[in-house]
Amino acid sequence: MLVTGYAYGWDVQETGFVERVRELGVAEVAVATSYHATRAATPWSPDHTTVMAPHGAFYRPVRDEVWGALRPRAANWMPEDIAGDAIRTLNEAGIPAAAWVVLTHNSLLGELNPGLAVQNCFGERYRWGLCPSHPEVQEYSASVVAESLRDVDVASVILESCGQMGCAHHNHHEKTDAVWSPAAMRLLSICCCPSCVDDPATLRALRDEVRRLIATGDLTATEDQLPPALTEELLATRHRATDTLRKAVLSVVPQGVRTVLHGSVDPWVTGALPGFTPSAASDVDAVVLPGWAVGQASVDTVATARATLGDTTIGSYITAVAANPVPDIAGYVGDLAGAGADELHLYHLGLAGPARWADMRTAVQAAQAAGRS
Repeated sequence: MLVTGYAYGWDVQETGFVERVRELGVAEVAVATSYHATRAATPWSPDHTTVMAPHGAFYRPVRDEVWGALRPRAANWMPEDIAGDAIRTLNEAGIPAAAWVVLTHNSLLGELNPGLAVQNCFGERYRWGLCPSHPEVQEYSASVVAESLRDVDVASVILESCGQMGCAHHNHHEKTDAVWSPAAMRLLSICCCPSCVDDPATLRALRDEVRRLIATGDLTATEDQLPPALTEELLATRHRATDTLRKAVLSVVPQGVRTVLHGSVDPWVTGALPGFTPSAASDVDAVVLPGWAVGQASVDTVATARATLGDTTIGSYITAVAANPVPDIAGYVGDLAGAGADELHLYHLGLAGPARWADMRTAVQAAQAAGRS
């Protein structure tokens, strides 16, 4: 299994990073060029403990002339080209680099441009998510990728949130957990901005069904009672927008750069790994599935993808920095490989400090062993 390790630009510039990664044996390091707000631990730093990124930012130079209606903010808490410098550091060390690009997840741009944000059937704006239906969002996303790749040598571009964000955010102090069933969350994640839904009857139907689902008190409900034709139409609208967004992004990727798409086999999923459209896998060189939730369900997801996506290169995205360590990370990686995963995408080369580095090493070794089996 090929192993891609994920990192922030500031991680790469810490003393010893290159030596640690070389010893670890990953095939590629993905550097975040565009990223959402975060507070990131820096356990390898002798000088500080965290980096505070108060808003979504672009970690390469923000050139005024290339942006349209949406213009990203620079990360003024970092050197102007921290991501580009990190990629060059990896190049000089002979370590292949990837540009890790977050697209529609940007709370600052959603706050400044609420008309371009996802909107639910109650008219509430999800300002952490830019709606892919808008040409301005498509143009912005393509520019983010083009500028991420400008003047740097990368082997791959990895696309996160290349689709629609939904009602689950998990960034502010979230107070919506254990309130909505999966069925209600699915309906609350349908974008109803004027570019996606312009039929008042559809809005009423969605609102009524959300209220009905909440009133049942059943937090396990996975099915709704909307007419199947309506749900198919709503999903088709989302998929058309997602396909248009993805094609705009891929059109600016230079020939020879591998394209990797984060996503989910469930077409209704929203968020950082949004549901694949029917044509998504065939448009890119590899797809990456969520594997952070350790267990059979994630293994089954890989098996489902292998059965439905044919010979598509499939990666599984796992973390070695969860609140609770994976009990048997080597066994888990082996199970994912056995289910059909070709690649391991490993989070996170900077956040995993000395306390978790052994788990990182074990995961990489297990992936390499699976590749030889």
